[in-house]
Amino acid sequence: MPTAIAVTSADLALPPTDPGTPHATVLPAPDTQSLDASIADMQQLLARYGHVVVVCPASAPAAVEQRLRAVRALLESDRIALVRTDLPPLGAAVLVRQLRQLAGCDFSPGVLASAARLLAHYIYAGAVLGSVSRLDRVPVSLGSHLKGWLPGAHFAVLAGPTAQITRVGSGEVALPGPEFTTELLLARGQLQTDWPTTTLVPGWRIHGPVLETPLPEASPRWWGTGKLVEFAAYLPDLPVLYQLVSSVRRETCHWCAMDLIGDRCGFCGAPLQAGAVPEQGGRALNSGPGGRHDGGTRALGPGAQAARQPGGTQPVPYPGPHAPHPGQPGHPGQQATSYTELTPVNVQGNPTRALP
Repeated sequence: MPTAIAVTSADLALPPTDPGTPHATVLPAPDTQSLDASIADMQQLLARYGHVVVVCPASAPAAVEQRLRAVRALLESDRIALVRTDLPPLGAAVLVRQLRQLAGCDFSPGVLASAARLLAHYIYAGAVLGSVSRLDRVPVSLGSHLKGWLPGAHFAVLAGPTAQITRVGSGEVALPGPEFTTELLLARGQLQTDWPTTTLVPGWRIHGPVLETPLPEASPRWWGTGKLVEFAAYLPDLPVLYQLVSSVRRETCHWCAMDLIGDRCGFCGAPLQAGAVPEQGGRALNSGPGGRHDGGTRALGPGAQAARQPGGTQPVPYPGPHAPHPGQPGHPGQQATSYTELTPVNVQGNPTRALP
């Protein structure tokens, strides 16, 4: 049974990419459901799935996070992960769908919860805005604020993975795009513009048709205006998503004993102990005496099996930032890399269309 992926808003539950993508569970808002009902719903999820990963945007009302923490505390459960993300609403919805895709691959709950931070590095989320005068979630210069009051001024804003803003029109500075093949998802508000399809698609080498979805309810509040067209470029292929996550060295949380990737446990939030990562990037898989020889997996308990890769093959360790990408000819003795080494610039060319 896959780990349950829960969200705090229906806008975060995009349609599945294929019939095998698990659905997300939408948790009712605190003002529409009593605390007892919230506890009962969470108990049912835990009884059915065993573990629950709840994605809650950092921009959500404080009452939403308070309710989630209260439910987890009253249940005294260490099987509920609260994942926060700073991505704008559409980008957060894309992240949730990617976690849903990976939830069907038998990743351990701890790896799945801590993978959210890694996947966010590969989501290019932004918007075209009719005004930046009320934009406070992305750094905006004084000049851009002043230009935002000019009639007809439009701005292209990139919120993640790096923040940048440029005025749309003659002499505009191109937004830094991904160096790997992506697909583009649009959500149109009250702004009438074709800039994402006429400028962004050819500039970012978007693959396939541009898909559209209704604008999330939280988007006008996040961007400071309803005159916008929100966009998100992302890796759509499950094999590549699987490759990214399975390539990262796994550790065990010293506090709750859950698997994790990166430097922080996705369930209890405990940081990785300093002694767990040596100076040379930490112990790699199959790295000699004392190293692991399990293909990048850990046992969940008696009878647990290794994570299943789409296509039935075993995970291929990521060779590192200066070696060929998985799926390309490599060299003997390649080692798995650490979380901090996996950044978008490591994925070159067009590796996203083939099985790893």
